[in-house]
Amino acid sequence: MKNLAIIGAQWGDEGKGKIVDMMCENFDVVVRFQGGHNAGHTVIIGDEKYILHLIPSGILHPNKMCYMANGMVIDPIALKKEILELEERGIDVKNRLFISKRAHLIHPIHKLFESKDEELRGKSAIGTTRRGIGPAYGDKYLRMGLRTGDILDEKVFFEKIEFFLKEKSSLYNFKFNTPKEFDEFIEASLFIKNFLDDIYFRLEEDIEKGKKILFEGAQGTMLDIDFGTYPFVTSSNSSSLGITAGAGISPLKINGILGIFKAYTTRVGGGPFPTELKGEMGEYLRREGGEYGASTGRPRRCGWLDLFQMKYSTTLNGFTSLAITKLDVLDNLSEIKVCTGYEVNGGPFKNFPSTLDKLSKVKPIFKTFKGWGKKISHIKNFKDLPFEVREYLSFIEEYLNVEISIISVGPSRKSTILKNKSKLFSEFLND
Repeated sequence: MKNLAIIGAQWGDEGKGKIVDMMCENFDVVVRFQGGHNAGHTVIIGDEKYILHLIPSGILHPNKMCYMANGMVIDPIALKKEILELEERGIDVKNRLFISKRAHLIHPIHKLFESKDEELRGKSAIGTTRRGIGPAYGDKYLRMGLRTGDILDEKVFFEKIEFFLKEKSSLYNFKFNTPKEFDEFIEASLFIKNFLDDIYFRLEEDIEKGKKILFEGAQGTMLDIDFGTYPFVTSSNSSSLGITAGAGISPLKINGILGIFKAYTTRVGGGPFPTELKGEMGEYLRREGGEYGASTGRPRRCGWLDLFQMKYSTTLNGFTSLAITKLDVLDNLSEIKVCTGYEVNGGPFKNFPSTLDKLSKVKPIFKTFKGWGKKISHIKNFKDLPFEVREYLSFIEEYLNVEISIISVGPSRKSTILKNKSKLFSEFLND
């Protein structure tokens, strides 16, 4: 077996879409196992730019199978739109996209509730995308959610919708009175009906046939519902810990985990951010890196690379290889800083803080590197990178004790350096 998972190592937006797209040609099946259309994976192919919110990035490669597994929450309206947009651009979706019958549906009432909840919270709001993700997961665990499999029997589906609306109106103390969106939800749900299948069973068959599986994570480890910076997190397990339950596969059948991280750090929404740069340097990273959300367009908060956070993420996920992205954004800096630890009241932290209160009080400890002061986006081989770049990467590898196998120096597929002698290459890409 040569099954690989790709996981965001920071607070999301690490460039997973590009790396998944680049790796796809070496795999047969690509699987999304958690999250919903709050994700935004950007892929640039030639002059074409694609932003995928629900469908795995493998859909852009002909003949690759794409699965949306049971751990996801799916807005049928958003999914139908995404499918039609891809087809309009000449991408074949039918007979290549399969959706778990066990995934949960996002109803318009979920979006309405989340939007109102965020407005009521005011300054204490989590800063969600207001797309109904959290309420849909909430209903899943309250055991009153709608599942994609319910669509298969229209009589049962309409009965469940009636019950759902009745319960929700009572629980939230308001009536759902936007019939246009309700009708659109019904129409879109019936549209995705023919894409439904038993994903866990398909995966088992694929593995028995010797097919290679790529698991595509959404968001990032620090947004994991259990191990992220709670409560400023997403509503699913966005670390590697979510793969087995979210896709219905044994952990013994995952053979490697590739962690994706930026050469600096970003996050969207509220929550503590120890290395955040609020002045001119933060604006520079945002401008040069194009740091605006693919899903919402919101500006991202920017800061130096936090290796203390990355050590936590590496331990939690069990990364076997790493990919660094947006290294070229640092080209014009005379010096570059990385955080190597936290302290409070002069004392160092041994472990990453588990509470919001402690994390909000830490002071980052920085190590400064000399910048390389030249463009690197044209470089194709690791040995041709400036000494300062190689020194920076070597320090990261030594600190985390994991090899950096992929170095992204620009947004396109071609602007990528792959270490041909790396463990990742020899185990997963060298067929």
